[in-house]
Amino acid sequence: MTIFTIASAIVIGAIAGVVAAAISWRSIYTKRGEAHVAESRRNADRIVEDARKSAESKVKEADLEAKEKLLSMRSDFDRKAQERREELKTSERRLQQKEEALDKKTTQLDTRMAEVEQRDRSLSGREKRVVEREGELDALIEEQRHRIEQVAGLTAEEAKRDLIKGIENDAKLEAAHIMKRIETEATEFGHLKAQKILGMAIQRMASDYVAENTVSVVDLPSEDMKGRIIGREGRNIRALELATGVDLIVDDTPEAVILSGFDPIRREIARISLERLMQDGRIHPARIEELVEKVRQELDQKLFEEGEAAAFSLGITDIHPEILKLLGRLRYRTSYGQNVLVHSLEVAQLAALMAVELGVNDTIAKRGGLLHDIGKAIDREMEGTHLELGRQVLDKYGEKRDIIHAMECHHGDYDPTTVEAVLVNAADALSAARPGARREILENYVHRLERLEGIANAMEGVSKSFAIQAGRELRIIVNSEKISDEQSIWLSKDVARKIESELQYPGQIKVTVIREMRAVDYAK
Repeated sequence: MTIFTIASAIVIGAIAGVVAAAISWRSIYTKRGEAHVAESRRNADRIVEDARKSAESKVKEADLEAKEKLLSMRSDFDRKAQERREELKTSERRLQQKEEALDKKTTQLDTRMAEVEQRDRSLSGREKRVVEREGELDALIEEQRHRIEQVAGLTAEEAKRDLIKGIENDAKLEAAHIMKRIETEATEFGHLKAQKILGMAIQRMASDYVAENTVSVVDLPSEDMKGRIIGREGRNIRALELATGVDLIVDDTPEAVILSGFDPIRREIARISLERLMQDGRIHPARIEELVEKVRQELDQKLFEEGEAAAFSLGITDIHPEILKLLGRLRYRTSYGQNVLVHSLEVAQLAALMAVELGVNDTIAKRGGLLHDIGKAIDREMEGTHLELGRQVLDKYGEKRDIIHAMECHHGDYDPTTVEAVLVNAADALSAARPGARREILENYVHRLERLEGIANAMEGVSKSFAIQAGRELRIIVNSEKISDEQSIWLSKDVARKIESELQYPGQIKVTVIREMRAVDYAK
């Protein structure tokens, strides 16, 4: 229908064009005559005839095209219908196979259900018989228990307790033997290895210590200088004491003045200032204040140089300048008569030597040993222990966490998590505990020995105890009738733990428990 409509529209358009042309021609050429009109009509008829023929041919072509499309669609439909029928047949066969398989499975399930029901009935019967047998066995066991209790004269609970106690004693005895064997082996090998490492470290590190006091003596060129130091109505000596913070003792000592004070840096400032005042000859309060301030500034620079030289001697060159200044202050600080800077250098070298032997980081051990007592440079000026102050200082000036950890563990206040921290702790104890390194007040020494013996004597089964080797070893004699060989092992460990928790001491204390068995008889 669409093609016919198009053809009609073409014909109508053509006719309309012809008519319009004829009218146009007529209006233009009316004067030329009828001949021209007739010719125009013939042309119009010819055009109409051509249009009609063209329309008929297009209609035929459209009709043929429509028939071809119809045939193609019909053949496609037949093909798809055939394919669908084939698929339906295949699905039908599959369903039939599945139905057959389901029928087989249903038959098998019915058979198995019958077997299971039969087994259930059989198991029910067996379960009843088992319950009956269990009742009979319980009765027999109870009867046997009563007979055993009558024969042994013990109840079941008493026998159980005796058995557990015997097993526990055997286990303790076996554990003590195993522990003793392990400790013996570990002590033999560990002692040899430790002796080798420490021996090499100590052999390579040997230094002398000179005990320092809390007073300094300044020699005078003459006795007349005492009067000039005191000044009119004592104004010079008061100005010097006020500027330096130390006490000047002018007594009958010939040609000498004593400087007394607990702060060694102040004593050093006072000593240098007094010597320069005597060299200069101008001794009056204004000059004293000016010279003391100048000496204090020079000493600050000297402290920095001392710390830098100490670090450079160990091959350490990247320490913060403020930490170097604090290291220099340790030159004038002592602990039990031991110079703290010299002690820090020795700890650093010992820790580094042991680290090299053990194959760990000797740089961390060396640096941690050098800075382990850095807090003692400021503990007299600030509140807190030298551990806490040292940790704050090192953290403030950017030291690594491993260095800070090695520093804070050297007194056992924190549990070490690195080998380097353990080595710094050991090197500190070794440097402080070796003979001649430190001195101790006699009263404190005697009190420590008495406390050692008191701890041992308070333990059960101890007859006598002796603190020997300047308190480095505690020997305990026990009563052999109250303490067995295995209990002696535990006693030594208990005493050692109690000493660790109650006493403060450098190095280590060896606890030796002695047990002997004496058999005495008389021939009459």
